[in-house]
Amino acid sequence: MSQNNDAAAFAAQTPPPPSGIVAPPPAMPPAPPMPPAPSLRREEPVVQAPATTAPPAAAPSGQSSPAPEAPADTKPAPTEAEMARARQILDTVSTAYSARMVGQERLRTSLLLALMAGGHILLESVPGLAKTTAASTLADTVKADFKRIQCTPDLLPSDITGTQIYDAASGTFRTVLGPVHANFVLLDEINRSSAKTQSAMLEAMQERQTTIGGEIHRVPRPFLVIATQNPIEQEGTYELPEAQMDRFLLKEIVEYPSPADELEVLARIDSGALDPDRHATTTISLSDVEQLQDISSRVYVDPAIRNYIVSLVYVTRNPVPYIGETLGGYIKYGSSPRGSIAFLQASRALALLAGRSYVIPEDVRNLRHLVLRHRVLLTFEAEAENVRSEDVIDAVFGAVPTP
Repeated sequence: MSQNNDAAAFAAQTPPPPSGIVAPPPAMPPAPPMPPAPSLRREEPVVQAPATTAPPAAAPSGQSSPAPEAPADTKPAPTEAEMARARQILDTVSTAYSARMVGQERLRTSLLLALMAGGHILLESVPGLAKTTAASTLADTVKADFKRIQCTPDLLPSDITGTQIYDAASGTFRTVLGPVHANFVLLDEINRSSAKTQSAMLEAMQERQTTIGGEIHRVPRPFLVIATQNPIEQEGTYELPEAQMDRFLLKEIVEYPSPADELEVLARIDSGALDPDRHATTTISLSDVEQLQDISSRVYVDPAIRNYIVSLVYVTRNPVPYIGETLGGYIKYGSSPRGSIAFLQASRALALLAGRSYVIPEDVRNLRHLVLRHRVLLTFEAEAENVRSEDVIDAVFGAVPTP
């Protein structure tokens, strides 16, 4: 399956946010002004006025300058040859994934987005929905170092980052690096580890390094953390703190397979296709992953879409004037600036997955749940009323005009 089909299936499974939400009255504080609709071809950036004034008309050709709120991309746009190479790499990964995984197209797309954007991903579902299999399959497709950490309440921080061991023969201490020093790290059942152990991952995930005995050790590149958690078993679990949740670029909810997919799973088990000793026949190298990440980082994002992203995140922090007191009152805390960064990085990756060298507003809209469901924190009243974060996020997107 090509990456164009992956992106199309991902978009089809993400319903559009509701429309027809009444705009706030003029007395309410307005959201940041929206620039003109973006062009689908690379052009000179439009000069934007500060957020307190209306956006001006486009500057004359050849006389434009970078806008202070939406600076122009400084990196060169991907070439046709680079786009073709990206398609080849993504097709290789998708083919190897489909050989072991049945269905779960959204999960495949989410893992690819995290890989291309250079971020981390949190997977949540009930047991038995192939979260671990998906992570190991992705790692098997790349010739990279893969480590799996089974989180338990007695897991220590040194079990993850590493420790110093006394060498009696030399009379010195030597450093033994922990399993976090790998290209792909699977933290299985992350919410079963203690808060102290969970915090040991913060430095590795954010700073891409660990500190052992006062010495700094860099993690290898590329570096991807895939964490899983079970939402239904609460005994012996420790809820992830907000600071840790914010470190994940994306959060995916894995759903049950369809009856047809489940029948295919049974057939593949009988045929031996899911034998754990079988490995991917076609693989890519670490340099291919780094090239893919470089191409993704150079996908063009129009200033209008940048302003659209900032406006959406702004409304999550000031929701009542835009989505009303009922839904707005359910939001305890809005998204941090990491939400805007995640939208920027993930939308570039999704555009590349669709075979485009530029981002369109639909890319941002299709990513709304992945990026914001773990960043928009709701009150206890919302939980009592069975209001999901996805419902509030849809209302936010319905209230902000699309460029």
